[in-house]
Amino acid sequence: MKVDHFGFNTVKTFNQRYLVADKYWKKNGGSILFYTGNEGDIIWFCNNTGFMWDVAEELKAMLVFAEHRYYGESLPFGDNSFKDSRHLNFLTSEQALADFAELIKHLKRTIPGAENQPVIAIGGSYGGMLAAWFRMKYPHMVVGALAASAPIWQFEDLVPCGVFMKIVTTDFRKSGPHCSESIHRSWDAINRLSNTGSGLQWLTGALHLCSPLTSQDIQHLKDWISETWVNLAMVDYPYASNFLQPLPAWPIKVVCQYLKNPNVSDSLLLQNIFQALNVYYNYSGQVKCLNISETATSSLGTLGWSYQACTEVVMPFCTNGVDDMFEPHSWNLKELSDDCFQQWGVRPRPSWITTMYGGKNISSHTNIVFSNGELDPWSGGGVTKDITDTLVAVTISEGAHHLDLRTKNALDPMSVLLARSLEVRHMKNWIRDFYDSAGKQH
Repeated sequence: MKVDHFGFNTVKTFNQRYLVADKYWKKNGGSILFYTGNEGDIIWFCNNTGFMWDVAEELKAMLVFAEHRYYGESLPFGDNSFKDSRHLNFLTSEQALADFAELIKHLKRTIPGAENQPVIAIGGSYGGMLAAWFRMKYPHMVVGALAASAPIWQFEDLVPCGVFMKIVTTDFRKSGPHCSESIHRSWDAINRLSNTGSGLQWLTGALHLCSPLTSQDIQHLKDWISETWVNLAMVDYPYASNFLQPLPAWPIKVVCQYLKNPNVSDSLLLQNIFQALNVYYNYSGQVKCLNISETATSSLGTLGWSYQACTEVVMPFCTNGVDDMFEPHSWNLKELSDDCFQQWGVRPRPSWITTMYGGKNISSHTNIVFSNGELDPWSGGGVTKDITDTLVAVTISEGAHHLDLRTKNALDPMSVLLARSLEVRHMKNWIRDFYDSAGKQH
């Protein structure tokens, strides 16, 4: 694969990894479901996208999972890919979409029978954004896209910056009495306890942290705890799962059992917070201490993502402590810009994504299904109402982050079964329309 699709003075190429499954593929009247890989190892995404495997037979589909450049094993400069911003210069959504286009061309050229078949882009989260953008930018390559939990409007001021954390808070508020209230109270309790050396020592022990806290660590500690609550909101699935971490069914309900009483002493509240955090970090019971530098699986490429968040994928978030259970924090672009410059030597371009992909003005496009779970904080930046009759929103009332892309489960709520059947119906229509118009041309 070319390292740079848009310039002509580097001829450098790299190996891009992709997976193909053709067990149910039919050369006659079949289709190709193309997973637009996102910020992590493609095998991990493949194993967490059971929906594609579940519908392959019905759609006579070949499954293709394409790894996103700079993640997993698809590293344009090998071990040097993250050395500096010069090597990272080719980590953009545009280059990734061009990779996907070239890969589809390659597959159609090299797999007998694939040439005249319809391709559908499928992705979740950032991958869902890529699936939607791929249909917008390369409509001749894919007949449609399923964009699951794709926050394509979490940019600039397209949606209020506080909506994300508001949804996280609602999930906790609805999962147990006084749950969000206990979390809301915990921040000041941490601030008070961390005022003294003995308090810091006590906190380190009470939270079973791997390394002793200093007063400089307190903001980092609170950010780590906040991120834990966010991750729980994303993976609040109706059955036991292992997406970001091994977790029980409806994990927020389990967490909230420890947070029923906000009106306790600071030290008791923090001991309860530890029990709650332990559900997320130590459900398996194997963990000896909690590390405040880790929140999710190592299958996700955090280095690459931090560069993308510093350049193109600039998503404003804020909290006010009134509509949400967090400490007030306003959106501060300058602070982000300075952090990014310090880490990568680059500055963010907050309005480029809307220039490139249209922001809310996307009604000229067709054949995209946007699905969102109401429990998923990312739904706040997603398309949750139909835009036209072919740009369709599907809402999953009991769904967290792209529940619909996960494999079917006996505990699936009715809302996700309905969502999947709608998604399949749209895909069948796109495939049928493709073959109808191909038939007319001959």
